[in-house]
Amino acid sequence: MSLTRKKSLSVLLAQASDSEKGLKRTLGAGNLIALGIGAIIGAGLFVRTAAASAEAAGPAVTISFIVAAIGCAFAGLCYAEFASMIPIAGSAYAYSYVTMGELVAWIIGWALIMEYALGAATVSIAWSEYLNNLLGGRIPYEWCHSPFESLYKASGDAVNQLVSAVPELSKSVKDGILVLSDKQFESLPANLTSLVTVSHGMVNAPALIILLLLTLLLIRGTQESAIVNMIIVIIKVSIVLLFIVLGWQYINPANHEPYMIPAGTPGHEGVFKHGWGGVLGGAAIVFFAFIGFDAVSTAAQEAKNPKRDMPIGILGSLVVCTILYILFGHVLTGVANYTEFKTAGKEASVAYAISTYMLKYKWLATAVTFAILAGFSSVILVMLMGQSRIFYTMSNDGLIPKAFGELHPKYQTPYKANWILFVFVGLFAAFVPGSVAGDLTSFGTLFAFVLVSAGVWILRVKSPEIPRPFKTPLVPLVPILGMVVCTGMIVALDEQTLTVALVWMLIGLLVYFGYSRKASKLNAGEEA
Repeated sequence: MSLTRKKSLSVLLAQASDSEKGLKRTLGAGNLIALGIGAIIGAGLFVRTAAASAEAAGPAVTISFIVAAIGCAFAGLCYAEFASMIPIAGSAYAYSYVTMGELVAWIIGWALIMEYALGAATVSIAWSEYLNNLLGGRIPYEWCHSPFESLYKASGDAVNQLVSAVPELSKSVKDGILVLSDKQFESLPANLTSLVTVSHGMVNAPALIILLLLTLLLIRGTQESAIVNMIIVIIKVSIVLLFIVLGWQYINPANHEPYMIPAGTPGHEGVFKHGWGGVLGGAAIVFFAFIGFDAVSTAAQEAKNPKRDMPIGILGSLVVCTILYILFGHVLTGVANYTEFKTAGKEASVAYAISTYMLKYKWLATAVTFAILAGFSSVILVMLMGQSRIFYTMSNDGLIPKAFGELHPKYQTPYKANWILFVFVGLFAAFVPGSVAGDLTSFGTLFAFVLVSAGVWILRVKSPEIPRPFKTPLVPLVPILGMVVCTGMIVALDEQTLTVALVWMLIGLLVYFGYSRKASKLNAGEEA
């Protein structure tokens, strides 16, 4: 049993064209572009822009977006070739199965769980936090946090007593309320702990509810999910455009001078903290705001005309988001000076800029929070959809149990995969802090980018005669650049993330050699 045994491309194409047994083809080019935008524009636009500007690029964060977009474009062009040539659910997993063999395909399929499943869980936790902010904190702490999280809070006279005894706590006081970290609470003298009200999380109910609602929507049908996603995309893009149009008149040209952070600026001594180096440093920060366009490829088997529409969906969503990102960054750094984002605003940087400088449009700050919620919703929707389609394809190949590949008798959606995914993602979202996932989502994404880029090059060499409705230009240069850029991003991830990712991949290998290799349809002598 060779570890490099490959799935036949001819069988894969036949499987993709069998619409009677498979997923329903209901998505057009517009739906696919909307899916891409739905997956890309989340909170990243509203958070990463200010962070990249304050930490590295200054007003030149607009150039950082262009650099990051070029890096994504290398992988996007490779995805577009594969998606038009092999229009089947499964994305990078399916492409790797044909080009690099079953073991590599399994590894990338396992890694994609980090991108989609853990990504959906992490985003749903953030969705819960923003919902509570929008509601003014009305959801009790116990019902919107995991059992591993606690809140230490003091108000009124208790704040004065605590600050008098421990003066450095004054930095943690906001609007007369003192919120302590775990470490601060544990270091308090025993006689002061009674002044602090302690709340312990029980379950993150809002995160669980949004996951359930979106799971039910996905089971109901791909077309229905695409319509809801389109509505959400229209809402959040409209609010982004509103900020750009209304904020344009508040741009102060002085905030854009100098455009790049000058050498010698205090706090920007590092190579990637000023000048062109700062632009590259900013690109590394905003790169993750682009993650998601690859999710379009998981819907290839549900596209009406995949050979034409898949490249349009993948590259079109990337182009639209890049233009919005550049305009957004230009306006945000023009309305408020980039230095303000170091100490003011933080995650609410856009709301801060509006409330401070766009006084006539303070209502827009609330609209931005609503846009972030809408953005999170569509990101979760597309991630759940993408993961269930990868499970569907892996099940058809025999690498995971048959239940993952069973379609609903009426809606023709992988409903059992959706329910299993809801349980897995829901348990994580309800009972585990969002910070645990770290950058694992980014690791899974970048790993997929590397293998897809390599796969295009390999298939060009081994099977040059295969019809390619869309051809990646400048092969092998573009795939090589895609591999280099994305590998560099992986290496730049923090050590803890890489360690957890390694452990996850080792668990995946145990599952493969313990179950999947024997259960594979290729092992059974069948064509998957």
